Amino acid sequence: MSVVSPCVGACALDAATQTCTGCQRTVDEIAAWSAMDDEEKRAVWARLLSLKPRVREKRCDACGAAFGCGSGGKDGSCWCNDLPNVLPPTPGVADCLCPDCLRARLAAEHAARGLPFDAR
Repeated sequence: MSVVSPCVGACALDAATQTCTGCQRTVDEIAAWSAMDDEEKRAVWARLLSLKPRVREKRCDACGAAFGCGSGGKDGSCWCNDLPNVLPPTPGVADCLCPDCLRARLAAEHAARGLPFDAR
């Protein structure tokens, strides 16, 4: 099976870094992608997966508060990675909630499943 492209369909060039703001590939990686063998494509993927996520400003779908997405976590990742997971997620639940609303939603989801909730 061939290695799939990292393109997310949100193509825009960051002039300062010469990378795509969607997939984070360099201009050279994008131009060469179709000619790369699978090993070269896996190397691009490895580089992309090693990048820290970019911090983005978002608005909470529940309360409208502004919050940062992509940083603040204990290991340098997004703050939401420090919260307990609920699997499977409830269908139709918004994916962009501020820390307070996400904690409340997770507590409710855990309670609905009869599970204890530890926000760590």
